[in-house]
Amino acid sequence: MSETYHLPIMKEEVIKGLRLRDGGIYFDGTVGGAGHSYEILARNPSVRLIATDKDGDAIQEATKRLKGFEGRYELFRTDFKHFDEVFAEAGIGEIDGYLLDLGISSHQIDDEERGFSYKNGNAALDMRMDRRSGFTAREVVNGYSEEELRKILREYGEETFAASIARNIVRRRSARVIETCKELEEIVEQSVPAKYRFNACARKTFQAIRIEVNGELDGLRECVEGLTRRLKKGGRGCILTFHSLEDRIVKEVFRDMSTACTCPKEFPVCVCGKVQEIVLPTRKPITAGEEEIEHNSRSKSAKLRIAEKI
Repeated sequence: MSETYHLPIMKEEVIKGLRLRDGGIYFDGTVGGAGHSYEILARNPSVRLIATDKDGDAIQEATKRLKGFEGRYELFRTDFKHFDEVFAEAGIGEIDGYLLDLGISSHQIDDEERGFSYKNGNAALDMRMDRRSGFTAREVVNGYSEEELRKILREYGEETFAASIARNIVRRRSARVIETCKELEEIVEQSVPAKYRFNACARKTFQAIRIEVNGELDGLRECVEGLTRRLKKGGRGCILTFHSLEDRIVKEVFRDMSTACTCPKEFPVCVCGKVQEIVLPTRKPITAGEEEIEHNSRSKSAKLRIAEKI
């Protein structure tokens, strides 16, 4: 099967982490090109899959990729954060496992029309994962105040030079509307000190704006908690993260759910009532091996965290 749409990250590690069970129901919240979904269905002929993605291209590609598994899977074009509605429509209560691959797909990055990357040149500033939405990167770049721009660049991009980049965006757009990826990249390059100018110096800015456009961090904490509570006993959740902001959220949720009583040690009895809900099969996140990184450089920043319901 072709994986040109998107190379699934840590495919074997994810399948091992999910620990597929006979007759199990699994949820792939970010189906993309269905690389992971294909493996889930292929590895165990008795499992059922529910998958979502808000990108229409992804749903179309996944439908092609999963040909031959008809009757064993259902695809929904929606945000994985709406899993409650999806499960209700699919007639599902609990699940045996879930996967969230929170990275942007290779297809989205490489498709110049999507305007996700500083490498997209004269492509229009877009960055929508769901092209049914009318809110694009163009609106953020040309409509947000300097303070709002500085805030998202610092918080979502962890950009050291957020202030100067935001200031120069506002200055440039006062003369003319900023329309393309190339224009934004040039503004970033002009906003950072010479010694920090390199091919990828605009990466953090594009990441920050993409996160804002798609609301990627909005409700993520609540979603991870809710999905994990939908697991059957012994069921596993696997989450692939690609930058520190989302990884921090997942790490904190899993840590909190794997902790029991939080009362001060001097308390004779527990009054908080908190119970441990999960165990963590691996103390540290799993990362891609050298061979995979060499084959797919985008796997270098990936972290896989796993939780098991108790």
